[in-house]
Amino acid sequence: MDMEAQRYVWDGAIPLQIHLHESDVATLPAPPPALILAPRIGYLPLLASHLKPHFSSALPPRLDTIWFEYKGLPLKWYIPTGVLFDLLCAEPERPWNLTVHFTGYPGNILIPCEGEDSVKWSFINSLKEAAYIINGNCKNVMNMSQPDQVELWRSVLNGNLEPYRRVSTKLKLGTVGDEYAAKLNLSGETDFSGQVKAGSVRAGPCQIQMCCRSGFQIQQEAEFQFAYTFGVSVRTLKI
Repeated sequence: MDMEAQRYVWDGAIPLQIHLHESDVATLPAPPPALILAPRIGYLPLLASHLKPHFSSALPPRLDTIWFEYKGLPLKWYIPTGVLFDLLCAEPERPWNLTVHFTGYPGNILIPCEGEDSVKWSFINSLKEAAYIINGNCKNVMNMSQPDQVELWRSVLNGNLEPYRRVSTKLKLGTVGDEYAAKLNLSGETDFSGQVKAGSVRAGPCQIQMCCRSGFQIQQEAEFQFAYTFGVSVRTLKI
């Protein structure tokens, strides 16, 4: 694991200029955009506590779930802010101009988000998927104690790398490099216990399907979580 790269990602932040969508402006004049330095490892819905007070004078009385868009594209709230930035900004812009909505949640595009709890459990589930891709099972994440879950999530909220490292080392998600690449090239049939069956090895990307999503979506989201866990930017992984 590249500790220096991990520290770089955890210490990193992205300057955001967040505009309130015109459909949510109930009182004129429209408020100025909010300027926020958002942690790379953070999640956009967690900015609600800063944005609601800033835009409160103009918001309508009835509010829906907060959501964000970039150039008309609703942003997946369960992907870390830094990963979204790396994926969507081929030519990085600073500040990154986003639009926030407090009404009209696009439930046909985005899965529901009920605040911090939704973000927390989505993070844990993504960690399970990453463990499955890397190790062929997610037992270490499934067996994580409640105190470890709390410490892991608080470390994300507070941007505190040391407690995160203490917990994540117990998960044994492998290391960056040849070992990880080798695991991705071993694609075996799986049983319902989550174990890879012996005697079924083939070349190519890992073929995994969970729930109703495609194997590509699972592998892509696991890559996001892999980048997050080990402190490697998605742009670096694509090189």
